[in-house]
Amino acid sequence: MSAHYEYDHEHGEVHKAPVIAMAVVALVTVALAASVSLGFVDKLSVPSEARAAQGTAAVSERALRFFDEETGAVRIEDAATGEAIARFEPGTGGFVRSTVRSLAHSRRIRGIGAEAPFALTLWENNSLSLRDDTTGKSVELGSFGATNRAVFAALLKRDQS
Repeated sequence: MSAHYEYDHEHGEVHKAPVIAMAVVALVTVALAASVSLGFVDKLSVPSEARAAQGTAAVSERALRFFDEETGAVRIEDAATGEAIARFEPGTGGFVRSTVRSLAHSRRIRGIGAEAPFALTLWENNSLSLRDDTTGKSVELGSFGATNRAVFAALLKRDQS
């Protein structure tokens, strides 16, 4: 027994507007891709390169060291003074932990130890970055929202006493 399919011309009409819209989207996508390939539009924006090109200077910077303690806490020290400036107990400081772990991972795969500090920098344009000069990696902290950025911004502040 073979199946018999019949095409109903009354209900099979294709509307032109959606087809034209899809064609326009496809053409725009190809045009944008071509403009990047041909150099009309920058392929990517690297914040450190953009700051250098614009002459954006650092407003404040602090060298930090991060330590995992036996209790599971993370201790943060000022690299210049050795002063403990923050401590995150287990279950807290998730953004700090994950950010530092991503940078530490880059060190580990290159065989670089934890001796060198990380540089926390506030820039003139109010961006905030955590940089590892040993690997050249950095994290733009504002990309993760105001609350997460504020956790690191607090680490820049020093006691004024």
